[in-house]
Amino acid sequence: MADIKVTWLGHAAFEIDYDGKVKILIDPFLVASPKKAGDFKDVDLILVTHAHQDHVGDTCEILKNNPKAKIVAVYELASHLAEKCGAKDFVGMNIGGTWKFKKNGVEVLITQVEATHSSMGIGTATGFVVRFPGFTIYHAGDTGVFSSMELIGKLYNVTLALLPIGSHFTMGIDEAVEATKLIKPEYVIPMHYNTFDVIKADPNEFKSKVEESTSTKVIILNPGESNTFFV
Repeated sequence: MADIKVTWLGHAAFEIDYDGKVKILIDPFLVASPKKAGDFKDVDLILVTHAHQDHVGDTCEILKNNPKAKIVAVYELASHLAEKCGAKDFVGMNIGGTWKFKKNGVEVLITQVEATHSSMGIGTATGFVVRFPGFTIYHAGDTGVFSSMELIGKLYNVTLALLPIGSHFTMGIDEAVEATKLIKPEYVIPMHYNTFDVIKADPNEFKSKVEESTSTKVIILNPGESNTFFV
């Protein structure tokens, strides 16, 4: 049995630890997080969905203590960040592609998928599907709901979806409920809300609407809190 510890760091930032063997950060913007850049050790991958600062966040600072960590992003953004951060290694991808990462006997498949959003003119906005043995996580990035989310759910058999609910810059609660219906994950953790006044939202409203209309379980976390899944 393996455990997958998923920690919400606030906003769209997550730390994912697979059985103590692989550690991944996604969009490490740490303004709302009790953990700061210097607290992260032994990071393997930093996935960045797009070029807005509230997603690039503390990538460069984290790399200072994790020089072996790889930046993973759409090609233009990955190369831009590698130069900006002085990174030794990066993985530039594009939508539809999959990259295999292996460490400690664990194979992780990272697939880049579409998102409907802007990206400061550096590449394009994306989401990520992260497939661990027996457990798949879909981080939607900043996006509105789009019909191909159904295909993402079908292709990758998503266990856990990380979906924005704050509106204004991304989909809001009602759109995220529809996204959940398309993806059909076992679990959803809402993100990208309440960091700023303009994206205020009630995650309990989202939870109620999802669980009244689907079989998906919604897990609400506070910044710094974790949920552990077992496979």
